[in-house]
Amino acid sequence: MNRILVTGATGNVGRQVVAQLVSTGTPVRALVRDAQRPPERAEAVEGDLARPGTLERALAEIETVFLIWPFLTIEGAPAVLDVIAAHARRVVYLSSSGVNDEAERQTDPINQLHADMERLIEQSGLRWTTLRSNTIASNARGWAEQIRSVGVVRGPDIAATAVIDPRDIAAVAARVLIDEGHERATYVLTGPQVVSRAQQVHAIGEAIGRPLRFEEVPLEAARKQLLADGRPPALVEALLASAETRPHSGLITSTVEEITGAPARTFREWATDHAGDFR
Repeated sequence: MNRILVTGATGNVGRQVVAQLVSTGTPVRALVRDAQRPPERAEAVEGDLARPGTLERALAEIETVFLIWPFLTIEGAPAVLDVIAAHARRVVYLSSSGVNDEAERQTDPINQLHADMERLIEQSGLRWTTLRSNTIASNARGWAEQIRSVGVVRGPDIAATAVIDPRDIAAVAARVLIDEGHERATYVLTGPQVVSRAQQVHAIGEAIGRPLRFEEVPLEAARKQLLADGRPPALVEALLASAETRPHSGLITSTVEEITGAPARTFREWATDHAGDFR
């Protein structure tokens, strides 16, 4: 029986992956930092990717791992992959659609991190599949406080992309985790429409029945605000580097529908389904 371990199991994507695997009757285990807060209907085992020695129990009798790397560097990743390889035979890694195979260096630190992780996984001896996801719709939850309080989202603008619903990422992940035939494959996952930050904010406004707007602010002002909000400096610099250097992408793929049989959801659908997060 293909028993699957899901890392990042309480996050926006990981929780959806767990739910979809559970719905198929697939044996699934959730890696969590606190076993008192497990995803619904899943076996939860405590462990921390920052401490590879804590992963042994979670990996017992596991064949396949869904890996979300939550850090801004690959420090510690070789040790984690060694522990995974000692127990499992497959890993499915959630990467970024911004990774460019032809580039010697990526355009920003986040894409470089994912490129480095992909390389390490390919060298690990594990059978692998990479899911390169576009911007995830649930990132917009970070605007909720501004939307509720002032109705204006202020921040650095980032090049428009085909934003994808985390449920669609999870649907693809579930199929790849369960089915054979995806070894050494890289799938690029996008939503069906390229949308800017301003268009995302407008869609949320329509979903909650309030006029909202996006207001671009200079990078230095954004840096001061993000730091004042308590964001880690390394994360702030990575986010701002993405805003400054990430190129416009008109890329739209049909991969979600090809693998799951259902078309990818629009950002408007995500906003409508999650309107309560912004009220």
